[in-house]
Amino acid sequence: MSRFRPFAGAAGATLALLLAGCSSEAPPAPPPPEVNIVTVSSQAVPNVIELPGRVQAYRTSEVRARVDGIVERRLFDEGSFVRAGTALFRIDPRQLTATVNAARAQLARAQATAANARQVVGRYQPLLADQAIGKQEYDAAVAAQRTAEADVAQAQANLESARLNLGYSTVTAPISGRARRAEVTEGALVSAAQGTLLTTIEQIDRVYVNFGQSSSDLLANRRDIGSGKVTSPQFDRVEVQLILEDGTAYPVVGHLDFLDLSIDEATGTAALRAEFANPTSALLPGQFVRARIFAGNRADGVMIPQRAVKLAADAASVLVLDAKNNATPRPVKLGTMVAGQWVILDGLRPGDRVIVDGLQKVQPGQPVRVAAPKGGQSAPAKR
Repeated sequence: MSRFRPFAGAAGATLALLLAGCSSEAPPAPPPPEVNIVTVSSQAVPNVIELPGRVQAYRTSEVRARVDGIVERRLFDEGSFVRAGTALFRIDPRQLTATVNAARAQLARAQATAANARQVVGRYQPLLADQAIGKQEYDAAVAAQRTAEADVAQAQANLESARLNLGYSTVTAPISGRARRAEVTEGALVSAAQGTLLTTIEQIDRVYVNFGQSSSDLLANRRDIGSGKVTSPQFDRVEVQLILEDGTAYPVVGHLDFLDLSIDEATGTAALRAEFANPTSALLPGQFVRARIFAGNRADGVMIPQRAVKLAADAASVLVLDAKNNATPRPVKLGTMVAGQWVILDGLRPGDRVIVDGLQKVQPGQPVRVAAPKGGQSAPAKR
């Protein structure tokens, strides 16, 4: 076995040399990842203001009792559409009918008294001419006639008031719209003095959306419009789009129709309102929405593709190339999204090169290789 030891030693030395040679050779560095970029430039972008808002019915009518009495019947289906003049409730009319009859009797009595007074004056006139009666007696008869005629007018007014109250025993809808639930049931005592609420009718074929803009933002917008940075249309032509709670866009575009000229001291905001058609009743009073107000165009805006922006919980950022093509993260302030592109309010300047494609292969601070744009031309990037 000893004669094989030299051979084994030589083989071991050869293997050691081979291993040493392999370990001294470092693997080649991978090439920089290839990315596509866009070069930021100034352009006209929509001046979109996004604000939270609430839907309000176009018209709302609270139906209240106008006479005292007991509710006999509810005459409508809760939640149904009712037209103006539709009977909603019936209040027991018997007491009101008795009041009408009493007023009618009082009117008849006053009319009889007035007729008798006129006859007396008619008899006294020829006697006065013959000086058969004194002037004082005749004047008293004329005064009695005028008093009787005044009593007739008062009795007529009382009868008209009693008839009006009898008509209020049938409660009708003052406007057309959707009737909400009834606030009283049969047998309930309602009061005109307390204005007992019976139900509410809301007209929602058109709706308002109310929202508020902070005084600082309102001041900044006015300053931009005054300096010419923002071109704004006429107030009644400002379009508004709604974003519903599930993130979908309401298909009907509305327009601003009211701007309060004062600031609410409690909230520090100015009230705005937009009007929308609501033919399918998709918008309901009290519903939360987000309003996008297209208040003209901003001449020096910046837009980049949506896929270039990395979104975090409370921030957004992009990867920008420096002069040596190293990727550097930069936070940006986002505006609204228009046609698949983000409007950048702050963080980018014209000439910045932003990575659009290949982000998943890039690490911050790592050099990259800019791919040539389609068509064979070189990318508009600094070298």
